[in-house]
Amino acid sequence: MKLRIVVTALALAFFAAACKTKPDYGRPLPPGAPALIELKPGERRPDFAREFANRDELIPAVERSLAWTRSKHAAQFFPKEGITLERAIASLERFREVLEHAATEQEFRALIDEEFTIYKSAGWDAKGGGVLYTAYCTPILKGSRSQQPGYGHPLYALPPDLVKGKDGEILGRKLADGSLEPYPTREAIEANHVLDGRDLELAWLADPLDAYIAHVNGSAIVELPDGEQIKLGYAGKNGHEYTSLGGELVKGKELKADEVSLQKIREWGKQNPAKLERYMARNASYVFFTPIEGNPRGCLNFEVTPRRSIATDKELFPRAALCFVESKPKQSPAWSAFTLDQDRGGAIRTAGRADIYLGIGPDAEREAGRTRVEGQLYYFFLKPEALARRPQP
Repeated sequence: MKLRIVVTALALAFFAAACKTKPDYGRPLPPGAPALIELKPGERRPDFAREFANRDELIPAVERSLAWTRSKHAAQFFPKEGITLERAIASLERFREVLEHAATEQEFRALIDEEFTIYKSAGWDAKGGGVLYTAYCTPILKGSRSQQPGYGHPLYALPPDLVKGKDGEILGRKLADGSLEPYPTREAIEANHVLDGRDLELAWLADPLDAYIAHVNGSAIVELPDGEQIKLGYAGKNGHEYTSLGGELVKGKELKADEVSLQKIREWGKQNPAKLERYMARNASYVFFTPIEGNPRGCLNFEVTPRRSIATDKELFPRAALCFVESKPKQSPAWSAFTLDQDRGGAIRTAGRADIYLGIGPDAEREAGRTRVEGQLYYFFLKPEALARRPQP
């Protein structure tokens, strides 16, 4: 009898382990499910107080979000998840006031705890189960203004036949008769030379993987042979879904899941250039660029701030909102920081994904290429009673 009990216990333990669901961070929310879940009384809260020491670098990012929420353009995107535009603006204003006027870390924590409701992302399981963080940057890539030996991989401007909707969504390619069809995929654009001869080339790069990396990040600085730089920002895309190159290499057993990084992909690509071309073609998404002044801008049309701007699914989350990024313990690189929800990305299409902007240049590129950490994403909004105490505009 004792043996039977032990065997049964082992079987139940095995069954429980087998039934444990592996996080699927690309899983969409069920229809009608909320993207934000309010933290319950007694539920663990993020340890945000240490960010008080970083208030000087945080305030400029808050100001950019405030400038956007105060614009006439912002009203069309609210309410979102029950958050009104009035509450979104007041939350950012009050957070900035607390940053500026709190005398100590303890006072900062007490005021935020007293006045703000904290929500967590519904995450991959629609129950607050967590998010997967990746990162993006603005790479500096070797290139030329014109096609010449050693520079054969173009970055294109937005084609005039690509039609967008009023909110920037891609509607398709406009044909001669005025009808629309889906814009060609990456593979079709490159194999059929769809964009050749249309004077759309903004720069020519030395490496095909560099061009792909520019597409993935949505911005790039092209360094010319004489040292001059061309700054390019995001102009649009072809409307097809993004497919991860690293993920496809793992599926194809070219790389192991625990070794995928941009550096590893570069090393593998140099050894397998023909294979690399085929794997990159699996990503149907294709990005177009525009010359810019200053630093790259996010979907709010304000400059994104390194380590303070994140990209999320804007169909789900309130734009410009105050967030807190937190990685799981022992995850590397570790994250624990206030951020602002100021951008969106081709791979960021669920409540279980978020992208952190890391800045410009090789160091940012290396870190972005290895950032893949699990954690939780929190949103901070004024409590209704705190909102009611605010002066009316």
